[in-house]
Amino acid sequence: MGLTVLIAVFVIGLVVGIPVAITLGLSSLCYLLVTGIPVVVMPQKMYAGMDVFVLLSIPGFILAGNLMNRGGITERIIRFANALVGWIRGGLGLTNVGASMLFGGITGTAVADAASIGGVMIPGMKKAGYPADFSAAITAASSTVGPIIPPSVPMIIVGALSGISVGKMFLAGAIPGILLGMAMMITTYVIARRRNFPKQEWQGVGEIGRSFAGAFWALAMTALILYGLLSGVATPTETAIIASVYAMFIGLVVYRELPFREIPRIIVDSAVAASGILVLVGFANVFGWILVSERIPQAIAAAVLSFTENKFIIILIINVLLLIVGMFMETIAALIILFVPLLTLATSVGIDPLHFATFAVLNLMIGLTTPPLGVCLFVCAGIARLPLTPVIIAILPFIATNIIVLLMVSYFPPLATWLPSVLIP
Repeated sequence: MGLTVLIAVFVIGLVVGIPVAITLGLSSLCYLLVTGIPVVVMPQKMYAGMDVFVLLSIPGFILAGNLMNRGGITERIIRFANALVGWIRGGLGLTNVGASMLFGGITGTAVADAASIGGVMIPGMKKAGYPADFSAAITAASSTVGPIIPPSVPMIIVGALSGISVGKMFLAGAIPGILLGMAMMITTYVIARRRNFPKQEWQGVGEIGRSFAGAFWALAMTALILYGLLSGVATPTETAIIASVYAMFIGLVVYRELPFREIPRIIVDSAVAASGILVLVGFANVFGWILVSERIPQAIAAAVLSFTENKFIIILIINVLLLIVGMFMETIAALIILFVPLLTLATSVGIDPLHFATFAVLNLMIGLTTPPLGVCLFVCAGIARLPLTPVIIAILPFIATNIIVLLMVSYFPPLATWLPSVLIP
């Protein structure tokens, strides 16, 4: 009875549009009331879910990204990417993807990427003669690279859930993230050739050098983050704080585009964004505890294994399930609810936990661009001032491309596991 109530309230909450965090909390509370479990369990489990040291890195990375964004980082990264590829047919589309790959190495969140890059690139592409629907679609699609290339907020969540080293998780996403970006660049170029999109004049090697010099201190943040993690000098949480201090220094002293009076506002905005994530983590931990108590992970594993024990078919089943879930559920909530049950299933057939975690995160990132609830779709359609339907149609080739990369990562584990095994023995 309790499990039925839990699932019914959760589904109804999603259908009527209640925020995912509230839906998780409300359905968990109803379960406790129906089963007679003391309600005091709820705050205890919420606190236990949030009381994980590595989760403290999330506010730090969000703050670092906001400081760099307000300090002039977006325009410098776009200029550098444009100098590299803007002269190719469809160059602004390629610049959009390249900027997202570089910018993602700073913010670690797709929505921040879509809003920041999109706010500059979508109007610029429209002005240069690109269709508005394509401009919004390529921005939404490329924003999914951000949480794959380190640092990555979803990777931090997975590390907290599974005990996998966050440093290894970051490195595991590097090659898939680059593959994802390159695949979208190829797709953009093919579409640009077919539809005769404009291209810019070659600006010369000098512009590449000047734009690189302008973006150098911003790009160096990624190197700083990775060095801190790989060298063992700092934990992910400490690295995030170092990155925030570095971002503040660069914005105030080097770029001089970060007004000192705006820093309190940026800190408050970052705290609000981080608190939303952590509240979601807390409610989802209660929900996940209930599922574990009801032995749902074991039931899912047993059900699938009774159907097949073929590792390759199970990988396909997991991917299809996550793609469907990603269409309707927020990424972090989906990870917290489904990661442990699916990890149990994956490890039972010999799938490496690091490999599974990588393609699971990649899968749910694709969900950010799939209807009906793809958050990045809504952000980019809003910036482009378009209804959602034309943007959905324009993004379909990129979703197909991303799924191909997902299958490559899913069925060829070294794409995820090789780099961490080399750099973190």
